[in-house]
Amino acid sequence: MSDKGQHFVADHVVGLPRSGIRDFFAIVAAMPQAISLGIGEPDFVTPWHIREAAIFSLEKGRTSYTDNLGLIRLRREISSYVENNFGISYHPESDVLVSVGVSEALDIALRAVLNPGDKVLYHEPCYVSYSPSIVLAHAQPVAIATSAEDQFGIDPERVEAAWEPGCKVLMLNFPTNPTGGVTERAKLERIAKFAIEKDLLVISDEIYSELTFEGEHTSIASLPGMQERTIFLHGFSKAFAMTGFRIGYACGPQPLIEAMMKVHQYSMLCAPILSQEAAIEALKNGAPAVGRMKEAYHRRRDLIVRRFNEAGLDCHLPKGSFYAFPSIQSTGQESIDFCKALLEKEEVAVVPGTAFGPSGAGFVRASFSTSYDRIIEATDRIERYVHALK
Repeated sequence: MSDKGQHFVADHVVGLPRSGIRDFFAIVAAMPQAISLGIGEPDFVTPWHIREAAIFSLEKGRTSYTDNLGLIRLRREISSYVENNFGISYHPESDVLVSVGVSEALDIALRAVLNPGDKVLYHEPCYVSYSPSIVLAHAQPVAIATSAEDQFGIDPERVEAAWEPGCKVLMLNFPTNPTGGVTERAKLERIAKFAIEKDLLVISDEIYSELTFEGEHTSIASLPGMQERTIFLHGFSKAFAMTGFRIGYACGPQPLIEAMMKVHQYSMLCAPILSQEAAIEALKNGAPAVGRMKEAYHRRRDLIVRRFNEAGLDCHLPKGSFYAFPSIQSTGQESIDFCKALLEKEEVAVVPGTAFGPSGAGFVRASFSTSYDRIIEATDRIERYVHALK
């Protein structure tokens, strides 16, 4: 590979690692017989009535830009949905911004609130873009380790211990990618109290909230004193099986949404109108389909966790999302070595836990967003591989 032009690349970008997921699955793409438990994408096709809304919009010639904040009809639906499902009230005219996926919402939130040198607390193992997004906003990531012993929920004491002068933002993601971890209300209340004490802004990514299998999901934004210091992020990719539509949203205090809109309007301008029309239909009539998909994920979760434990790979029961995060420490292999050898010998793809931060060492991520039968075949192969190591 030529290094011409390398000296033009910004210093803070040079040091960014490539995504550990995408690099690994570039290899998988060349192996058509492999069973992938890797990419976090629903295997369900977007429900027909949602696709039909996008088609109808196109047929009606609705192909224009929208308001930077998004269609007001969609923002009203989002406001109603969030109030009904999370107990948080937002004004659709000023407190809601429609984004190009939750990833863009996270990016513009960080860029809108961070000054160079500010510090951001976040828990890991975590989604691969969190730390790089903080760096790209010229801030400093401060990791809070979570553990299998706590089922990868966040311990308020660890948040307090990780805090240091200069911390401005606390990022949360529950249920969590890659672990399926959740944090119960009592612990969120302690974290909320600490955020108020230290004057922290909370950015809460709740994209997997509909896929909560155990107990009820609680948004930290719904707790006393937190709505005014929380940016609530959500979207349609996971629960509604709309990954390719690239549609998400942010809710928060008007000054913060206004600041995010400034970044958004000079970069993305607006989310695609066809996707926004589809999202309106999803919120109006998508609940039955979401329920059916959740039921299928629940059944798959129980299967894959049981099979991992039977194979000798300790795996906690994820309480949300569609990821299992088994320990491979019993094999004596490093995460990346385990994944490469499993792919080579048994043609099954899982993601090294280290792709999600140092706290992921000794684990792998396996998505159960694939069919029940393929999970059976994949775990048969994994069990065979593990037993061959003994």
